[in-house]
Amino acid sequence: MSSVTGKAFDIKLFRRVLSYARPYRLMFAFSLFLTILGGALLMIRIFYIGQMVSVFVKYNDKEGLANLAVILVGLICLEAVIQFSITNMSNIVGQNVIRDVRVELFRKICSLRLKYFDQNPIGRLVTRAVSDIETIADVFSQGILTISSDLLKLVLVVTLMLVYDWRLGLAALAPIPILIWATVVFKKVIKAAFSSVRTEVANLNTFTQEHITGMKIVQIFNREEKEAETFRLINEKHKKAHIKSVWAFSVFLPSVEILSAASLGLVIVCSSLLLKSEVIDGAELAGTITMYIMLISNLYRPIRMLADRFNVLQMGMVGSERVFKVLDTEEYVQDKGLIHIAEFNGEIEFKDVDFSYNVPEKVLKGVSFKVEQGETVAFVGATGAGKTSIINLISRFYEFQNGTILIDGADIRNYAKETIRTNVALVLQDVFLFSDTIHNNITLGDRSITRSKVVAAAKYVGAHDFIMNLPDNYDFNVRERGGVLSVGQRQLISFIRAYVYQPRILVLDEATSSIDTESEFLIQRAIKKLTQDRTALIIAHRLSTIYNSDRIIVLDNGQVVEEGNHTELLKIEQGYYKRLHDLQFME
Repeated sequence: MSSVTGKAFDIKLFRRVLSYARPYRLMFAFSLFLTILGGALLMIRIFYIGQMVSVFVKYNDKEGLANLAVILVGLICLEAVIQFSITNMSNIVGQNVIRDVRVELFRKICSLRLKYFDQNPIGRLVTRAVSDIETIADVFSQGILTISSDLLKLVLVVTLMLVYDWRLGLAALAPIPILIWATVVFKKVIKAAFSSVRTEVANLNTFTQEHITGMKIVQIFNREEKEAETFRLINEKHKKAHIKSVWAFSVFLPSVEILSAASLGLVIVCSSLLLKSEVIDGAELAGTITMYIMLISNLYRPIRMLADRFNVLQMGMVGSERVFKVLDTEEYVQDKGLIHIAEFNGEIEFKDVDFSYNVPEKVLKGVSFKVEQGETVAFVGATGAGKTSIINLISRFYEFQNGTILIDGADIRNYAKETIRTNVALVLQDVFLFSDTIHNNITLGDRSITRSKVVAAAKYVGAHDFIMNLPDNYDFNVRERGGVLSVGQRQLISFIRAYVYQPRILVLDEATSSIDTESEFLIQRAIKKLTQDRTALIIAHRLSTIYNSDRIIVLDNGQVVEEGNHTELLKIEQGYYKRLHDLQFME
């Protein structure tokens, strides 16, 4: 695929866009047929108008004039019906196409591994899924069919000009070579301009999305004015990118007008010369000039419109190139596993596992450990020691480079990804809730999870009372990211979400690090219930939350440095865990 600064028009890319219209090819083909028919009717109408003038001037034939007028009214009405049909059907095709592309794009985004989201701002992906795809719809509704119609009109106009009177036709077409050269230059300039516009739109969306999401940080650190100034600079670049495209149009369109006037002048001069030499009938001159004036108008008007249509088409090509770049991304975790089982037993083993987010910086270095079925194992260590990386690998969010990870004795890569994520539930420190009801945030749209199951899970976890005290209870809308709930309440909802799916492996990532003491008590009780009869992996900075774990694995700089239960680890003099424990409980 060419880059946006490459060829002025990429045929391969254009064919790929057209391929999405294949399911709607009959409607699209009929629209093209109507476009051809509309162009032919326009030429007939122009010819009849010229004949009307000639008949009236030469013969003063009012009856013939009236008959031609009736025909013209019929042609105009038919053209209006055809134009309505073309507009309606082309928009239907366009909207169907972008629906299909958007669904495909969102499926692709959902399948990408987390590394891709680490490297690509969310605002940019939002731009791809919304505004960039909208430009593809315009390719069908305002681009292909209208350009086809305009090109057809140009061919018919030129043909009629040369057939009716080749001398006047050549006079009218004399400025066209200049116009062709100007159009080629214009296409190249506008290609670069629109590429710049789409880039700045993505930058603007990215900045806006990130800073509105992080507005609390902006206000806490008194950065309102500074961020507003940064936004002004980004917006200024966005404005300049648009002005560059406007500048290209402001030069091209007046040039078309000048050349149109030149064609008209040349026709008039040529007509007067032919009249002087009596090569043309003076009585028919008025009708001929009228017809050529209309032909010239319909020669240059499509060319002017082609500039706008090419604008639409080029924006669609730039937008589609960016969308296809996401669709062609190979950033996903391989899912070639053939093992599909109902549920795990829950045994996990790491054997000499190496992992890095960015080669060659290793996050895990030859990590080995084993978690027995039903065992509760805690991981402790400094930030960056590799605790979260272990969780990410078990959930198949990232690919490890070396070593082996086994679940129930089978290589994790041999399991279908869906099987792993069905049996592994992850509760994060930063709980994400959608702007929806508590019930829907728990079930995530799974209709097999009934209200009674949700209520039973809430009672089991210990969250039922606080939910019942909310307006609308389980139908209470938690708003964006669950902002109307406390951190502890959001955490309890995430526990219910994990419990209703009945996972065989439960992962708790810093689940109690950002909550108050009262909430911690509720959550500790919930954790105790959740970890019963299932394998549990707990990451925690608060050592008080893991005293009762069956085993504690201590990580440092991507390696396992200590392993044992709380009592055993405290007996290790100068041990990492003992030092960490003494620091937390020094008082």
